[in-house]
Amino acid sequence: MDNPLYDNTHRAFLQALLASQTLTFPQAQTLLAKVQTAADPSRPVPPNDILREEFTSYITALNEAISPFDFEIRSTIHQIRTGEEVWALVNVQSDGVTQMATHLGVEELGFLRRVLDRMFETNNTQAREVMAVTGQEALQCARVGSGRESGVGATQGEESQARVVCITQVQAEKVLAGLVKEGWFEESRKGWYSLSPRALMELRGWLVDTYNDPPDEDGEEDEEEARHQNIKFCAACKGIVTVGQRCPQLACAARLHDHCVGKMWAAQGRREECPSCKKEWKEPGMVGEKAARRGRPSAGAGAARPSNGRRRTSGMNTDGAADEESSDD
Repeated sequence: MDNPLYDNTHRAFLQALLASQTLTFPQAQTLLAKVQTAADPSRPVPPNDILREEFTSYITALNEAISPFDFEIRSTIHQIRTGEEVWALVNVQSDGVTQMATHLGVEELGFLRRVLDRMFETNNTQAREVMAVTGQEALQCARVGSGRESGVGATQGEESQARVVCITQVQAEKVLAGLVKEGWFEESRKGWYSLSPRALMELRGWLVDTYNDPPDEDGEEDEEEARHQNIKFCAACKGIVTVGQRCPQLACAARLHDHCVGKMWAAQGRREECPSCKKEWKEPGMVGEKAARRGRPSAGAGAARPSNGRRRTSGMNTDGAADEESSDD
């Protein structure tokens, strides 16, 4: 590395980030203080001496160094721990879920795909946008059902093979624990599994390509389809919303992270109204685990949204979970 501003402290910091997967600023302060102290023991550095400007300079230098390898350190605000900024090393050229599953076999990869389908289709309807699964639901995905996802993007031979591929509950529990440990999934105190901030940053493009229908060939989206795209974005920060608030108008696609609500009202001159349909933002719907506690949807509402044959494939060629009624905590 020819950059004189890039030294062994940067390399040590990068190695630590690789090991920890994600960092908050206070954690980065402690880490950088240890790294700099180790580089020069005669001048110990207290964590509080690491200012945000210095931390930002480290991130800038590291991103310059790792960008040729298709990696980048990105940040986002944690949707559950509201207001907490999180940094993670992400692969900007990731081919989707396979980035999460480098140590998984074909059967385990199929299980992971079925869990994601459960999150973003079965448990993500116009009536209830939960975008998470309970432990029980996740373990149900260890079984291969005959759902509509069978063999998406697969040849006839692959489709037949996919229908018989399953894993044991012990294997499924091991995969879930590994995904939590590696920072891809998060498990709430009530036992719900959801994608972590790191996963949402790295898989953003894959999630949109897989779970949102592409526009019609003429470039115009069907009006009804446009109102219910599975992956929706915050009207304030443009990040994916899997926990937050939804417009009180059920058909409106406007969403806000909880920590972005105040910013939106400030940007709108204190008008507390939907930035899209202009309806008063009173008693908004919930997105995330809380949506599951608002009562079960009416018959048929829990079924996955039809894709009209236009859904893109993920390249994983696995079977999907059969539609089953999700359980509240």
